[in-house]
Amino acid sequence: MKQIFLILAVGMFFLGGNALAIDAYDFKNPEDAERYKKLSEELRCLVCQNQNLADSGAGLAKDLKDEVYAMVYKGQSNQEVKDFLVQRYGDFVLYDPPMKSTTWLLWLGPFIMLIGGVFILLKIVRRLSSASKESAVLNTEEQHHLDEMLKSGEEKK
Repeated sequence: MKQIFLILAVGMFFLGGNALAIDAYDFKNPEDAERYKKLSEELRCLVCQNQNLADSGAGLAKDLKDEVYAMVYKGQSNQEVKDFLVQRYGDFVLYDPPMKSTTWLLWLGPFIMLIGGVFILLKIVRRLSSASKESAVLNTEEQHHLDEMLKSGEEKK
């Protein structure tokens, strides 16, 4: 029983390591703290790629959080912070990248795929329905042969 508790404790230590890493920054006023929080939620962790900076425990995310903190502390605007990070890391650092020539596929890609999927589905359904109609109708030769088989079957009874 003690071994199970020891294994669970070690597992929780390794799995919960990032949960203990809490960012503690001192701000001049609560507005700056709120701006920092909002910015760190709007910026993507470049290592995790599916987490924002606020939720990430990666080393690069910590460096980026420190950079954002320093810029907010100096009084730079949210747009200045974002522009600096975009210039350095590209539009990928933003969770909501702007619509421009380099990101249009990112914005329109899901809709293009949805329309393509619907188009393919409609073609398949039409092909299957026309095939079932064709197979249900007999031509005159087949109908004549079927009638003969039915007559010969009735005569045998």
